[in-house]
Formats: sequence, C-alpha cells, structure tokens
Amino acid sequence: MPSKTSQRTLSTAEERRATVMRTAIDAFAARGYYGTTTTEVAKHAGISQAYLYRLFPDKEALFVAVVDHCAQRIRECLADGAARAESGDPQAVLASMAEAYARLIADRGLLMVVMQANCAASEPAIRDAVQALYARQVEYVRAASGAAEEQIQEFFARGFLCNAVVAMEAEGLDTPWARTLTLGLRHYPAE
Repeated sequence: MPSKTSQRTLSTAEERRATVMRTAIDAFAARGYYGTTTTEVAKHAGISQAYLYRLFPDKEALFVAVVDHCAQRIRECLADGAARAESGDPQAVLASMAEAYARLIADRGLLMVVMQANCAASEPAIRDAVQALYARQVEYVRAASGAAEEQIQEFFARGFLCNAVVAMEAEGLDTPWARTLTLGLRHYPAE
C-alpha cells in the first residue's frame, strides 16, 4: 500500500504534468514546434527546466505528448457528437460530429497545435504522432458513422477547410474569397 507521502507526490507530479501540458499547448500553438523552447514552457509552468526534463525527456517528447493529448480531445469530441446524432443514418452522425468539431476548434490552442504539428511532420516522431492522430480519427469516424469512404473523405476535407478558415480568422472577413471559403461552414467564437 502506498504511503501518504508517495500518493501526495504522485498527485503533485500529475498536477505539474497537467500544468506543463496546458502551458505547452499555449506555447506550441503560438510559436510552433521550432519556435518554442523548453525553457519558456518550464518558466510559464512555474517549474525548472530540469523538472520539465524529468517529466518529458526532450522537447520532441513534450510536443508528441501535446499532439497525443489533442488527439484524445478530438476523439472525445467526435464521440460526443456521435452520441448526440438524431439518428443512426451515416450522414446524420457525420453532421453531428461536424457540429461538435466546429465547437471544439473554437479552442484555438488545440486547433493551432494540430496545424503546427502538420507543419512539423518532417520530424519522424512528430510525423508518427500526426499519422496516429489522423488514423485514430478516421477509423473512429468510420466505425461510429458507418459512412462510405467518399463521405468520410468529404467529412475530413471539410474539417481541414474549417481548420484553415478558423486558423486564419477568415470567418469574420467580408471579402469575396472569405465568403467563398466559409460558405456553408459553421464556426463558433472562442469560449
């Protein structure tokens, strides 16, 4: 049986890890993988860089953990959307998941981490994390919706377009090109 001290230390380590993850999401979202330093993440998390390296062996491992965290949030979002679908019709399930995803990407931190991860996918470990993120999402959407391949591809194509529109804040622009790209897309303001 663990002692009270080891339980307290574990709790503190879990809290620190959660704080580091939140801080890292904000930092990587703002400046990307290449523009973010572990010194900056540690400082904003209120820990030493040495302690950060006890939690994550290097910046790449931290970034991969952040990508994995975002992948889990997306997966939970899609599951929530699927559960809220008005019927089991594949198009209804996809529409409900799309609605849930549109709400999720109002969290620009998560959205920008995914966008930054796509850009840093030339790094093998990050590429593997990005591939795993999309593999899990595609396979979940396939299983939850029962949709045809073309419907699933369209779902993700619209999702990528939504990501770009939200990332460049085009939904608020009153220009012909922005109206064209945002036509039929639903977006929500950051909460």
